[in-house]
Amino acid sequence: MNAADLASWIRHAAELVTADADRLTRLDAAIGDGDHGHNMDRGFRAATEALSGGAPPEDVPPGKVLIAAGRAIVSKTGGASGPLYGTALRRAGKALGDTADVGAAALGDALRAALDGVQDLGKAVEGDKTMVDALAPAVAAYEAALADGAGLPGCVRAAAGAAAEGADATVPMQARKGRASYLGARSIGHMDPGAASSALILRALADVVAAEAAAGEG
Repeated sequence: MNAADLASWIRHAAELVTADADRLTRLDAAIGDGDHGHNMDRGFRAATEALSGGAPPEDVPPGKVLIAAGRAIVSKTGGASGPLYGTALRRAGKALGDTADVGAAALGDALRAALDGVQDLGKAVEGDKTMVDALAPAVAAYEAALADGAGLPGCVRAAAGAAAEGADATVPMQARKGRASYLGARSIGHMDPGAASSALILRALADVVAAEAAAGEG
C-alpha cells in the first residue's frame, strides 16, 4: 500500500461512516450521549478534507497520510471519539515512519500501534464494552493470519471479520468504561457504538485492499 491507498482507505471509511451515522447515533443514544454517529461523520469528513480530496503526491510517505487524518479527526470530532480515533491514526502513521510502500508486516505493526494508542489513552481492555472489543480481536486476527503466511488481503479480511464479531460480542456485556458504565446492568443488550464504528473502519480497509488486489490481477 502506498500513500494513495491509505488516503483511499480514509475516504472509504468516511463514506461508510456517513452511510451508517444514524445507526451509530441510535446505538449511542441507548447507552451514551447520542452523538457518536454524527461526531464520527463530522470527523471523517474533516479527515478527507485534510487530504485535499485528491491523491497525495508520490513523494509523501503513507504514514503522513494517517497522521494528517488523525489530526483532523481530533480537531473536528466531539466527545471521546476524536482523541481516541485521532490517536489511533497518528500512532499508526508514526509506526509507519517514512516507509514508501507498506507491506503486510508494516501494516500489522501500524494497527498494533493504533490499538496501543487507544488503550494508553482510554485505559480500556477487552471486556469493558468499548471500541477495544473490536480493535483488539482485529489486531490479533491480523497477526495470526500474517503468521500463517497470508498476504495483505487475507490479513485485513481476517481483521475486518474479527472486528465485526467483536462488535457483536459487546451486546451482552456490561459496560465498565465511559458514560455507558454509569448505566450498570442497563448497558447490557446494546452494541457499543465505538466498537461498531471501529468495525466499519476496518471493513473499509479490507474493501480498499481487496479492490487494489483485484485491480492488480486484472
